[in-house]
Amino acid sequence: MPDFLLNLDRHLFYFLNHDLSNVFFDWIMPILREPKTWIPLYVFIIAFCLWKYKKKGLVIILLLIASVGVADFTSGVLMKHNIQRLRPCRDPIVSATDISRVPCGSGYSLPSTHATDHFAIAMFLCFVFGRKWKWIWLLGILWAASICFAQVYVGVHFPIDVLCGAIYGGLVGWLFSLLFKKLQPSF
Repeated sequence: MPDFLLNLDRHLFYFLNHDLSNVFFDWIMPILREPKTWIPLYVFIIAFCLWKYKKKGLVIILLLIASVGVADFTSGVLMKHNIQRLRPCRDPIVSATDISRVPCGSGYSLPSTHATDHFAIAMFLCFVFGRKWKWIWLLGILWAASICFAQVYVGVHFPIDVLCGAIYGGLVGWLFSLLFKKLQPSF
């Protein structure tokens, strides 16, 4: 990564991790980034799709699961192990000032798999349901972006990690939505 971009990333990390520090964020951000927090939402999405769309709903759910699976595997296994960027809490320059609000985590940082997975979910659902419900775009992007912000705020990712994860996850979600439209052109 070019030095100017690396320095910009570190400065932005410091701003988000330190300068925005407050009691409310210290409480809510670890909760937002915790996957178990979102289990009720995932159950609702599955139940809603199956109830409202029956067989098409099953196709939606299967492709949504496939998009997250592909996004998770390719970002978490293939990309991270080839890029090998250290997390802020393990970076020799940043770790001295990093405020770690959750355990550091093992493995590498780029791309953020949380960002990849949640943007894959958000973009898949936005592209599938966006024509019917325009508001889903705002909700989906805000939801996934809040998880990305939380990853930086708690100290486990740099901003570029979550940006790359968001872009890649969004691309995966969009590609799987195209597959859905091929399989269900009347939807």
